[in-house]
Amino acid sequence: MSHSMQQPQYGPPQFGQQAPPPVPMRNGLGTAALVLGIIGTVSGLIPFFFWLAGILGLIALILGLSGRGRVKRGEAANKGVTTTGAILGLVALILSVVGAVLTFKAVDEAVDEINKAATGTTASKEPAAGKSDGAAKGDGAAKGDAKGKGAGLAAGDTAVYDDDLKITVSAPKAYTPSEFAAGHTAGNKAYEVTVVVENGGKKKFDTTLLTTDARAGKDGVNAEQIFDEKVGSGFSGTILPGKKSTVRFAFDAPTAAKELTVEVSPGLTYDASQWELKL
Repeated sequence: MSHSMQQPQYGPPQFGQQAPPPVPMRNGLGTAALVLGIIGTVSGLIPFFFWLAGILGLIALILGLSGRGRVKRGEAANKGVTTTGAILGLVALILSVVGAVLTFKAVDEAVDEINKAATGTTASKEPAAGKSDGAAKGDGAAKGDAKGKGAGLAAGDTAVYDDDLKITVSAPKAYTPSEFAAGHTAGNKAYEVTVVVENGGKKKFDTTLLTTDARAGKDGVNAEQIFDEKVGSGFSGTILPGKKSTVRFAFDAPTAAKELTVEVSPGLTYDASQWELKL
C-alpha cells in the first residue's frame, strides 16, 4: 500500500491542549417535581382544594418521571429528589380524588338539608289519650287528616313528625309568677303549659333550635314568655332515641283572653305545630 493511502496517526494531546467539556447536569425537573409535589400534597389535605392538588400532582408526576429519564441517561444526578417528587405527585393525585369524593358527598348532603328546610317535615295529629277518633275529628282533624297542616291541635294532642319525633302540649293552668319574674305585666294573667318532646326515631334529636311561642285572645296578641326560677329555662341538649324531655313554660295574657295559641317549632327542617288551648 502506498504511503499516500495510509491513515494519519494522532498522538496523545499535547501539553496545554484542552479536553472536551463534560455534559452539564440538568437537575431542574427533579427540583420542580419535588416542590410541586409538596404543594400538591398539602393542598390535598385542605377541604375544597382537591382541584389544585390534582393539577399540581399531575404536573409533579410528569416532571418526576421525565427527571428519572434524565438520570438514567446520565444527564442529571438528583435521583432521590426526582423520585421523591414523582411519589409526592402520585400522592397528591390520590388525595385529590379522595377530596373530590368527600366534597361532592358533602355538597349533596347540604343540598338535601336545604331541600328539607324548604319543604319542612310535616306532622300528623295523635289525639290525646282517652279521646275517640270521632271526638278528634270534631276538634278539627283526626290523625292523618291534620298531616301537613301543623294546626288543629287541642290540649293533650300530640304532633307526630315523619321521623317519629313527638311533641305534646298540656292544657293551660293558672300560674303565679315570682316577685322578680321577667315577662309578666301587672294586671295580666299568667298561664303555665307543659311541653313534652319524645324522640321515637333512630337518631338523637338536638333541641338547640326548638322554640316555643304563644299568642293570646281573638286578636292573637303576643303572649310574652315568663322567666323566673321555676319556668323559662327551655329545652337544652339532645334527646336520645326512645327518651323524653319535659319543660314547663309560662305565658302572660290579657285578662279578657279566652284562648291561648301555643306554637312549637322543633327546628329549621320541621314545620311548626300549633295548639289551640282554652283558658
